[in-house]
Amino acid sequence: MAKSKGKTTPVLDEAEAGFIFIPLGGTGEIGMNFNLYGCDGAWLAVDCGMGFAGPETPEAEIVLPDPAFIAQQREDLLGIVITHAHEDHIGGIARLWPQLRCPVYATPFAAAVIRRKLQETSFSREVKLHIIPPGGAFELGPFKLRYIRMTHSTPEAQALAITTHHGTVLHTGDWKFDPAPVVGAVTDEAALKALGDEGVLAIISDSTCATVEGHSGSEADVKKSFEALLPDLTGRVAVTCFASNVARVASIIAAAEIAGRHVALVGRSLNTYMAAAQEAGYLKDVPDFVPEEEIGGIPDDNLLLLVTGSQGEPRSAMARIAADTHRYAVLGEGDKAIFSARTIPGNERAIFAVQDQLTKRGVQVIVDGDEFVHVSGHPAREELRKLYKLIRPKFIIPTHGEWRHLSAQAAFAKENGINTVLVEDGDVVLFGGNGPAVVDAVPTGRLVVDGDRIVPLKGSVLAARKRMLFNGVVVGSFAVNAKGKLVGAPRISAPGLLEELDGAQRIACEHEFHELLEDLAPALRQDEAAFAEAARAGLRRIVGKPLGKRPLVEVHILTV
Repeated sequence: MAKSKGKTTPVLDEAEAGFIFIPLGGTGEIGMNFNLYGCDGAWLAVDCGMGFAGPETPEAEIVLPDPAFIAQQREDLLGIVITHAHEDHIGGIARLWPQLRCPVYATPFAAAVIRRKLQETSFSREVKLHIIPPGGAFELGPFKLRYIRMTHSTPEAQALAITTHHGTVLHTGDWKFDPAPVVGAVTDEAALKALGDEGVLAIISDSTCATVEGHSGSEADVKKSFEALLPDLTGRVAVTCFASNVARVASIIAAAEIAGRHVALVGRSLNTYMAAAQEAGYLKDVPDFVPEEEIGGIPDDNLLLLVTGSQGEPRSAMARIAADTHRYAVLGEGDKAIFSARTIPGNERAIFAVQDQLTKRGVQVIVDGDEFVHVSGHPAREELRKLYKLIRPKFIIPTHGEWRHLSAQAAFAKENGINTVLVEDGDVVLFGGNGPAVVDAVPTGRLVVDGDRIVPLKGSVLAARKRMLFNGVVVGSFAVNAKGKLVGAPRISAPGLLEELDGAQRIACEHEFHELLEDLAPALRQDEAAFAEAARAGLRRIVGKPLGKRPLVEVHILTV
């Protein structure tokens, strides 16, 4: 490898002369897919996604993989190659690209989505976005790359065959075998078999449904189910699914047309993905959509709302509809809300909260199991077995899933006579003569989207936010003259905290704070930083005792 700053250990330095794989996100978790391949002085990234924060991190909503390891070596990073257009594979590009500053390679549909996301940034003109046709081949440095068409719940999903002089690895991305995918091509089984005939070192394999027996099901069957279901429903109908699931969106639109319902797209990401799909040549013959502001003019029995928010995201359209805070879309007694998506682990509480709010408003909530309204876009065991037989790899390296999913695929592969290597984010896998092996580890972490900023999940910003969330914040305000002498009485504010105290206790706290400030040494009052820290420490002690908590404490000093 070319010498760059950011190297970790002598073991990794030595391994870089070979062919290595390092997952930085998406292995041992759902979402945040971000993978590295290294060979002969160059690096390649595959996908750059985002994830949702779970209930264990209520202070955050969107999380990203930390790219610090490869960002320190970005002069050797040849590009980011995208497998498909789901947010957990592309949602980090517009936020992390300034740290990576490399070209991006994607199929026409994924490129159309990425381009729209980049338009919201200040650096969109700097990103070199290269369009590769589905099934296309190209080279980057020592990497010979070939897309192989796969079926998934979004158009143009591609597996990526990565060939170096050390051998070939197949990075599957997300995929399934579906003979009737509604939108997009079927999996190119001939290309997979031909790749297997050439010889494959390992499959880096989607594990999301490795615990599921049988077959994942066909998108065409969901389409038929919606076409049978919608004509029997009365009142307004709202259907929520992933905006990137273009096949599902197409099925719902077709079923709504059969049921005599006009469709309104409610949610920004639906409009983004719809425009990208049409730019790439999909969904050209859909009827005109009802603008959000005209929803109220359509009779309830003739309206279908296609809504974002299937994962209970607090600012999504479905969450606002459930809370009755959406400007145009309203659901009430007798209306229907259909959740046509799987529950991503960690989102259960948020989804159930939205569904409870809808039910409380008299809305009938329909989920998969009540009616046939969803199939997975990921392979169940029969599909995994079929892929193994087509590729005949020497090894399986399970990725894209939580640890139980990875372990399930590892055990299943062994049952089918294939060796496995279990890895987690940060592991360095060397494809050596005796097969792939974990030889080292690199630092990994999570970043959080905080407004327009990207901050570490474990950093001081989120730590303070979490402390405020659970223990509250107290602010002491007081005025002093040029000599540091108090002018007037100090005040204490603590929304959501001081209400727990009675009037006498609150007055006592302010009186004790006043006395503390008066007792501070005159010399200390001349040093603003020392004065503030002494006041902060005293206020923390004063309010902590009656509240029984350790709130975040700040002081505001006004010099008059």
